[in-house]
Amino acid sequence: MSNFNEFQRAAKAAIRVALQWFFLAIPTGLICGLVGTLFHLSVERVTELRADQPWLLFLLPAAGLLITALYKATKCEGVGTNNIIRAVQSGEPVSILLVPAIFLGTVLTHLCGGSAGREGAALQMGGSIGWNVGTLLHLKDHDRRTATISGMAAFFSALFGTPLTAALFAMMVEDVGLTFTSAFVPAFTSALIAYGCSLAFGIAPTHFAITAPELTVWSAFLVILLGFACAAVSRLFCGLLHFMEHKVPQLLPNPWLRVFVGSVAVIAFSYLFGVGRYNGAGMGVITAAVEQGEALPWDFLCKIFLTALTLSCGFKGGEVVPSFFVGATFGCVFGPLLGLPAGFAAAVGLVSIFCGATNALIPSILMGFELFSGAGLELIALGCGICYMLSGHHGLYSSQTFVTNKLRSEYMSHKLRHKVKNQEE
Repeated sequence: MSNFNEFQRAAKAAIRVALQWFFLAIPTGLICGLVGTLFHLSVERVTELRADQPWLLFLLPAAGLLITALYKATKCEGVGTNNIIRAVQSGEPVSILLVPAIFLGTVLTHLCGGSAGREGAALQMGGSIGWNVGTLLHLKDHDRRTATISGMAAFFSALFGTPLTAALFAMMVEDVGLTFTSAFVPAFTSALIAYGCSLAFGIAPTHFAITAPELTVWSAFLVILLGFACAAVSRLFCGLLHFMEHKVPQLLPNPWLRVFVGSVAVIAFSYLFGVGRYNGAGMGVITAAVEQGEALPWDFLCKIFLTALTLSCGFKGGEVVPSFFVGATFGCVFGPLLGLPAGFAAAVGLVSIFCGATNALIPSILMGFELFSGAGLELIALGCGICYMLSGHHGLYSSQTFVTNKLRSEYMSHKLRHKVKNQEE
């Protein structure tokens, strides 16, 4: 009888938790799906408008000043993806005002030609929505962290159409080597609901058609060499982002002056190297590199610099789509030098540099599956693994911690984790 009573109590507890995640996932997925769809359509529309009206680039200083004023008005100055990561790590609260601030800030950045992506906004808006939904449902502290992860997954899924990648990325990006497995069901359910919302409004998932070489010892060796090179580019990308993120505010401490001077520099750079090519997210260039094998040798360097300049002077967006751009264009140019097809090398570069920059190995491999329909998955996974292993204990997000060593099968000591975080900051 005691065993039956214990089973009954366990069953009731499991059902109660399942219902809790059900009531969390539905509103989180719906809200993030609808806001994410609106955000996707807004960014897409302003990108088309900027392409038709190149003179909008000259409004970049005005857009920068508006973004600065918006962040001051909402008291979201200095708030970004690192705050969302800390919300999962330590339960740090996230203001709901971050949603309109990053939404409008990113749209303005894309409208006027700043070089940035969308996923930084996705993680921030999704995390903010998830945390606040959890608060409204009166969830406990650790359960609000799960709600934050669910929001991140849902918004990421709505933008890219990769629900499984989105769920695992949100579960694993905060602490390298640690997976919040208990968050999988609510995160994946939220991601699927948000994905369904985006499909309902006619947003096609991000997908590339590639032809992969046969899996042989030789092709694997060539991908390993490409993975080595991608690790170096990933270090360069993250290093320059962090360097300028700290140095530009030191040189120009006044945020109004900083965003104005930065805007002028972005405009000048754009006219020197090609208006439109490096502005915005650059999905057209990414598609050309992967599907047509076309890229310029200096594309990846220009994108790295312009993205670092845009974000360091106060504009809003993200670093993941720029990492796609950097990886795809670098792979497209460097791969053929090794003997790999340009388009396939671009695909390997895209996923590998995303992996090296975010330190999210398993989500990156799944992204390779979802973006390329499984074509060349073993070789793409190999490139990811090499880049992950050699890209160092740093990445795009300074709040990210390293629970395990990326090179050896050992846990990172508290002292070493602290040292790595200090180097990032």
